[in-house]
Order: sequence, then structure tokens, then C-alpha cells
Amino acid sequence: MTDITGRARIVLVGGTGDLGLRIARSLAQRDADVLALVRRSAQVSTLSSTGVTVRTIDFDDAGALREALRGAACVISALNGLAGTILDLQGCVLDAAVAAGVPRFIPSDYSLDFTKTRPGRNRNLDLRRRLMARIDAAPIRATSILNGAFADLLAGQAPIVLRGPKVILHWGSADQPLDFTTKDDVADYTAAAALDPETPRILRIAGDVVTPRGLAATMQLLTGQRFRLVRPGGVPVLSGMIGLARLLAPQPGSVFPAWQGMQYLRDMMEGRGKLEPLDNSRYPELSWTSARQVLADVIA
Repeated sequence: MTDITGRARIVLVGGTGDLGLRIARSLAQRDADVLALVRRSAQVSTLSSTGVTVRTIDFDDAGALREALRGAACVISALNGLAGTILDLQGCVLDAAVAAGVPRFIPSDYSLDFTKTRPGRNRNLDLRRRLMARIDAAPIRATSILNGAFADLLAGQAPIVLRGPKVILHWGSADQPLDFTTKDDVADYTAAAALDPETPRILRIAGDVVTPRGLAATMQLLTGQRFRLVRPGGVPVLSGMIGLARLLAPQPGSVFPAWQGMQYLRDMMEGRGKLEPLDNSRYPELSWTSARQVLADVIA
């Protein structure tokens, strides 16, 4: 489980992705012994520059994957995709980890609290729900890290803060608490959890909890201009828009089509994906980036 220097061996899959790279950097900063497994076709120069060891592997070769995982204290997945990735590829990694005797597994959940949302209303969360059932039936200790929405999306990708028309868009109550965590903060927390042998089944974190009304006040403070709260309709109206978007632009092979983002927004605005209680204080050495700081950086 550790190398000759006593460092914990952590295996990372999905390390070439945005969040995976951040996790790799955070682990390296903690002096962990990190092995990142990648496909032969992956571009690894940025990942290699983080200081972790990179090894190409055929994930369809169960024996080779098992041997690559042998001796690891924890396997972290930062894989992102649809069923072929979230269920099939992660399932192969899970099976190999069990066969190799790895004690702990952190799946690629990083989302709203899908344990509280309704099945059938969010495709990507349904995939995570199916994987959770498979993990819980396996003889391995797993920890899902749930972080709400990535606060980085407030910079413009999430249809909430509309800087051009000076509008804060919301569906339902303007006072609904919303969970946001930056990718860097998620990565730091994941690295800390990977090196913590006593993590529980679920860890819930939020770098900031804000409401649409609070976002409007923050933007007015940062810009000196009034941002209006605009409610195009309630959650039923948003559900109708989701159905229309799926009909007109289904994009079944896209990981995050417009309607998928709308499904996340619906879960947030109706409060079903709200994270509570929060486990931010589990690692007191970590700091958290506020939504105000994210927005201030964009404006600056």
C-alpha cells in the first residue's frame, strides 16, 4: 500500500481530463506516490508535467489492469462520459481493483446529491445511481464525493448569471440555496480523501451555498450595476423546455448537451439535489473559493 519511503500509492484513472489533471496536481503536492493509467492514444504531456507516473494500458485487458492496480491504497476515477465510460469502463476498473485487493475506490461522481433526486429525470445522475448500486454490491470500501455544481460554470457556461442583459435567471424560488464548488477545491478535497483511510461512503462538500437573490446582490456589488432577478417560469415550465430540447436536439452521443445542463439546473432549482449535511470541515487545512471570488475573477 506504500512505497519504500512510506508514501501511499494512489492510482488515478481519467487523469488527462480537466478535473483529473487537477486531482493529479493536488496529489503530487501532497507527495503521494501516484500512478496515472491512460489509454495508448491519450495525450499525456500535461499530465506528466504534474510529476505523477504515467503508464499506458489496455483497459480491456483485465489481467494487465489488475496487476497495474495491485498494491494501491486507493483508486480514484475522474472519468467523464456516458454509459460506456461511467458504467462499462469504470466497471472494469472496479472489478480489477477488487481482484487486486485494493481496499478503497473513489468513483467519478462529483455531482449533485443524486441519492436524493428522482430517478429518470437526469440522465447523467441516473448513470451514477446505477454505478453506485454495482459498487455497493462489491467487496470494496467506496467513497463518493458530491460537490453540487462546479462554481467555474458561473463564469458564463451555466445559464444563471447573464452578464450581458444584467440578469440572474432562476426557476422557482429566488431564495433556493444552490451548492457550488470550484474544480480546484474538488480536486484538493478528493486528494485529501484518497489519503484518508477512514472516509465514509459519501462526502458532501460545497465551496459556497448561494441563492439567486444573493447572486444578484453579489453582481451588483461587484459591478456597481443592478442585476434583475428574472423567473421565466417554475420547474414545470423548465421540464417542458427540457422535453422540447431533447426532441429538437437530442444529441444522444454528447456528454453534456443543452438539455442535460437543464436537467442539472432543474435538480438544483427544485432543491432535490441539495447537499446536507456538509463535510467541508473534515480536512481543516483546506480553503474554499466563494462564488463571489469566482465572479470577481471573471469581471477582473
